[in-house]
Amino acid sequence: MRRPEFQLGRDRDQQMTKLPAAFVCAAALAVSLTRATAQQPSVRPAVPPFDVVEKSIYGLLPALEDGRVTSRQLVEGYLARIRAYDQNGPKINAFITLNPHALDDADALDRERRARGPRGPLHGIPIVVKDNYATADMPTTGGSKALAGFETRRDAFMVKKLRDAGVVIIGKTNLHELAYGITSISSMGGQTLNPYDPTRNPGGSSGGTGAAVAANFAVAGMGTDTCGSIRNPAASNNLFGLRGTLGLSSREGILPLSHSQDIGGPLARTVTDLALMLDATVGFDPADPLTRLSEGRIPKSYTSALADRSLSGHSIGVVTALFGSTPEDQEVAKIVRRAIDDMRAIGARVSEISIPGYDEAMQGTSTINAEFKFDLMDFLGKYPGAPMKTLAEIVASGKFDRAVEAVLKRSNAVESRDSESYRTTLARRELATKTIVDGMREVTVLAYPTLRRKPAVIGQGQGGSNCQLSATTGLPAISIPAGFTEDGLPVGLELLGRAFSEPTLLRMAYAYEMATSPRRPSKHTP
Repeated sequence: MRRPEFQLGRDRDQQMTKLPAAFVCAAALAVSLTRATAQQPSVRPAVPPFDVVEKSIYGLLPALEDGRVTSRQLVEGYLARIRAYDQNGPKINAFITLNPHALDDADALDRERRARGPRGPLHGIPIVVKDNYATADMPTTGGSKALAGFETRRDAFMVKKLRDAGVVIIGKTNLHELAYGITSISSMGGQTLNPYDPTRNPGGSSGGTGAAVAANFAVAGMGTDTCGSIRNPAASNNLFGLRGTLGLSSREGILPLSHSQDIGGPLARTVTDLALMLDATVGFDPADPLTRLSEGRIPKSYTSALADRSLSGHSIGVVTALFGSTPEDQEVAKIVRRAIDDMRAIGARVSEISIPGYDEAMQGTSTINAEFKFDLMDFLGKYPGAPMKTLAEIVASGKFDRAVEAVLKRSNAVESRDSESYRTTLARRELATKTIVDGMREVTVLAYPTLRRKPAVIGQGQGGSNCQLSATTGLPAISIPAGFTEDGLPVGLELLGRAFSEPTLLRMAYAYEMATSPRRPSKHTP
């Protein structure tokens, strides 16, 4: 049973609707009103609704534990914000599907908490999931009308782990269609807007998740990253976003773009929340053999890395070449360098570095175009109910946004899984990885802008992505809020570490967060 004080507002309304019609004329019937009121149960002042804005997971735990709020009330609070700012107001348009069972799920978790206690820190916490994760209770469209109504009838590995941890999934978020782009427009969901400036894009492809978390439509969310698709939305929405080491998290049940580069991961408003979401989603999955690489390399909890608020002993190599040289790059470059100076001030050693042979090594290392057609066909072939089975069918259907037409047709034109050009790309990736690892020998992390340019105006292409460094090498990278442009747009600083150095990246991001408090909520979704 819900705590009665949280129902007082509704109870009062119900009581007032039961009053006799004669009570409308209070002056004439004062005596009758007095007698009738005396017969009514006493009504205490309504308790204000719980304020969910900018609440972290750890911030919510005491309120959930002592009964000041229930999971149901949290869901109700976020749904109210979604109605006010996603469906109305600035119409951020972060969602493709709201979970029709969210309140029922919250009720069940509230009952479980009362009966047996919480499962852990995520028990009853509302989150969002990008709509390329398979979910048993909602369609999985990848943002494409070609896959409208696609029911996988099971959860992706990471979704199942999150549900086992006790989360409530508020809904599934919009993305750049089939995750093939970075401005978050799709035929299924339309254009998602940036909460900090609705005339700008929110980054992508996980832009719906980024916008939803930034606008306080949920506590945290899940995205995927093939080339910047977690980190770019984190940068564009003043969030923390982590692309883990390839093999840290299972890709099973995620609509694929490129198996050589795909990985799922969290976006959050605080580093601690990012660590808690990571705890719940990493680990070995027999269905994704690459995750065997993570065995013995995952701490009991990533939150254990967050005790130190100093960066003493850590060194940062500033990759000068990734800051850009055009006039359009300079505003972001200055903001990112100020953030690096803040890290220097709390103990980090900072040096400018160049990586010999970097430009040549990184050229021609993307596998997306070569793998997408075949990875998608393999995925859809596992589901008898998939509305389409191949990229060729999707292209022929015309059921996609024009923004992805060129890339879909280009990928569909690839004739073979195994070609000389593809083998060359894989060989170049190995060379690039060795080049980067060798270039990091004297530093803890590499640092550079997540995006060299601020979020682009809706309808324009987004330039300045530095996504390929992590995507090519498989090394982990975290985007952290670096500051804001003069017109109030968020900017991100990316740190790249060695394989399975996620604890170090989180530790450095946490120390920076504690020293600078970089998180600032959007004025458009107050």
